[in-house]
Amino acid sequence: MKKKFISLLCAAVIAMALPFAFAGCKKDGKTIKINEVTHSVFYAPLYLADALGYFNDEGYSIELTNGGGADKTMAAVLHGSADVGFCGPEAVIYTYLGGSGDAPKVFGQMTNCDGSFLVGRKAEPDFKWSNLTGKNVLAGRPGGVPFMTFQYICKEQNVNANFITDVQFDSMTAAFTNGVGDYVTMFEPSASEYQKSGNGYIVAPVGPAGGEVPYTCFMAKSSFIENEKDKVDAILRSVTKATKYIYENDVQTVADKITRYFENTSKESVATSLANYKAINTWVKNMAMTESRFNRLQDIIQSAGELERRVNFTDIVLTERANEIYNEIYV
Repeated sequence: MKKKFISLLCAAVIAMALPFAFAGCKKDGKTIKINEVTHSVFYAPLYLADALGYFNDEGYSIELTNGGGADKTMAAVLHGSADVGFCGPEAVIYTYLGGSGDAPKVFGQMTNCDGSFLVGRKAEPDFKWSNLTGKNVLAGRPGGVPFMTFQYICKEQNVNANFITDVQFDSMTAAFTNGVGDYVTMFEPSASEYQKSGNGYIVAPVGPAGGEVPYTCFMAKSSFIENEKDKVDAILRSVTKATKYIYENDVQTVADKITRYFENTSKESVATSLANYKAINTWVKNMAMTESRFNRLQDIIQSAGELERRVNFTDIVLTERANEIYNEIYV
């Protein structure tokens, strides 16, 4: 998996993602370039932090690009077209094992579980994981946390499903629409929008079955973390404050703030997505990753046969500033 991931990084560097979403109003060059693995209400605290002006309060604006996969997000960081990557920490593990110079490290966690929802072709109000036995499922890219988590769930549930793995992550919904597979996993707002269109039905959230795991994190090269401490702090403080705002306000209030970040998506759908994510306790209040969650992630990767050796928590994860900022905001 390490060799496969490094080769994907090389290919991704050749075709880097371009800015697609937004940049804050600061024009003084104090910009933090963040490449996110995909664009979803799953990452609501990031967009909300921008909408509420928290980054501007720190003296920075945000330039956001869409990687379309953790390998491409990591490539953007290694290539230097992004300051910070926002993706699954498996990308950091693979890169560390590959012996990369100036290896990236995780400095903050946002999501606490898998954020996808399983969508089927018919309504299943009494859905059981055993319903997937013998079915064809589009669940992500081999080596990616979405796919490995889904594999792990099926193993725990003694379910033998057929996984379709030759479809790009960002193309799974289109493939499902065109008749590929019996089930597909989607993030919000895609899942709710898809159900609303009448093309499929959400049958189960994946997160609760997968358990607590550091699903999506902020990471950067070690040199960036050392030399740009103010930017690291700006992300941690802004996102921690935004997460607190989400948990202390109703979904309609939050949807009012972030719907503009989702072109062609209604406020109603964004609010529904937020409600779905709040119901499964998606976002961590303290962005410092815990070692127990990190070990569970490695259990999942190892179970999938994609980990050549386990990595020490302290080799790739930093927690001091996240803990300090959490105490500053909550205590």
